Amino acid sequence: MIKIAIVEDDKNQADLLTQYLYRYGKENQYEYEITHFDTAEKFLRNIDQVFEVVFMDIELPDGNGMELARKIREKDKKVLVIFVTNLAQCAIEGYKVRAFDFIVKPISYYNFMLSFSNALDALEINKDIEIWIRNKDGEVRLQATRIMYVEVIEHSLTFHTIDGIYTATGSKSIREVADELMDAPFSFCNRCYLVNLKYVTQVQQMQVLVGEEWLQISRRKRADFIKDLNDYLAGGI
Repeated sequence: MIKIAIVEDDKNQADLLTQYLYRYGKENQYEYEITHFDTAEKFLRNIDQVFEVVFMDIELPDGNGMELARKIREKDKKVLVIFVTNLAQCAIEGYKVRAFDFIVKPISYYNFMLSFSNALDALEINKDIEIWIRNKDGEVRLQATRIMYVEVIEHSLTFHTIDGIYTATGSKSIREVADELMDAPFSFCNRCYLVNLKYVTQVQQMQVLVGEEWLQISRRKRADFIKDLNDYLAGGI
């Protein structure tokens, strides 16, 4: 199920995009969850929702699509933004906000199909195991490859990533996180630390260096952890 937002004040244009999406989905066996916003303000009220593709008009009645895209980038650097516009000259500005593509109005199905199929290819190439957490900023999507380790601190989960530290406020346990990451190279070095083996650079007796942090290895977990690390280094996981 691909989550798509259409930010477009012209109902006819929004309906046309929706028709094209369902036509493409029927022809290529894709399913979507499509949400339409007719103003920038309505989209901003729902900016904590995470979409994989956003079709956005640059000229909105209550804002500029470029500015809205900048705000999206503050929350989500991965979403693919496709501008749908009469203003082909805005392309240079669009690339500053990492726009994936532009479709110039009036929209033909052929031009839509070319842009959207490229977007789907990009989604597949960049696909990574992801988990969702809730923190003080709302729902946050974390990519497994960017998580160095997960730590239990006073019954809360703290995710140490290469992008920063995120503390979850929900009731998810570290065991549940481990289940979600079971297809990624994570292993417990003790019951409070779930480590991404990709970031292990050194092991000394009962400690492991993950990034720049030394973490304690428990006696109970050491044998399994070292086996998982050796399997990972050998290409087994």
